[in-house]
Parts: sequence; structure tokens; C-alpha cells
Amino acid sequence: MCGFILCFSLALILTEIVLRSAFSKTLFITDEYSGYLMSALTFMGLSYTMREKGHIRVTLLQNVLSNTGRLYLDLVCCLVGFLTFAFISWHCALFFWDSVITQSRSMQISETYLAVPQCFMPLGSALLAAQLLSEGLKCIIVLREGQGAVTLRQEAKDLGR
Repeated sequence: MCGFILCFSLALILTEIVLRSAFSKTLFITDEYSGYLMSALTFMGLSYTMREKGHIRVTLLQNVLSNTGRLYLDLVCCLVGFLTFAFISWHCALFFWDSVITQSRSMQISETYLAVPQCFMPLGSALLAAQLLSEGLKCIIVLREGQGAVTLRQEAKDLGR
């Protein structure tokens, strides 16, 4: 989905460039829709980036902890992240629902129904919350099985460290 959003945004911007350069015309919606698409791309890419361990991590504390300590730290971080994004998801859903109820429209020339671009915010936040919950459950499973050292070494090897 993110690939489609990125390609659509690229096509929209390239069309605007060609129209302005060659024909002295404009679409009038490029700035507005590029912003909507960038927001959708960001929110929809959060959980995938988490699953692929692509988010920036500060490993200062992890480097001084034992393998079991790292798992407990990851578990706490996943729990805090889950609670944070559950809260964000809830408020984004309220924001989206308010736009649905009031039928809010943008103030731009397109008068876009704002619920459409806003729907990606609660969806992407909820997917990240679910991914954080999944990562936390993985930590619990590894701690219960007592294979923390093997799992962490394999994870570091998979990440090229």
C-alpha cells in the first residue's frame, strides 16, 4: 500500500512539473494532496518499519545489559510504545470520526472531504500498536523458553551487527 501511495504521489508531482513547465497550467491540488499522501505514507509505514526493525534505536543501555536484561528492557519499551500508540490511535479515531460527523472539508480549492485522508492516521497508529504488542509477546515467549541468548545473537546476526 505504501508503494502505491508513493508512486501516486510521485506521478502527481511529476504531472504538476510537466504542466507548469510545458503548458503554464497547474492542477491546483498537488500541494494539498502531496501532504495527504505523505501523512498516509508515514502512518501506514510505521508498523512495517517496526516489524523490519527499521526504526532508529538507541542501544546505549542495551549494550551494558545481559541478554535477559535486554529482553526485559525490550518488553518494557514495547509495553510503553503499545500504550502510547493505543492512546494515539484512540485520539486519531476520534479526530477522524469528528470529520465524518461534521462532514469537514478542506479549505483548499478541491474542498476534499477530510475523513478520507484522515482515515490513515488511526489505521496506521493501530497497526503500530498491534505490532508493538506482537513484539512484546515475542519477548515474553523467549523469556519463558529461556533461549534469550540464542535469540538475541540470531537477531543481531540478522541485522548485520
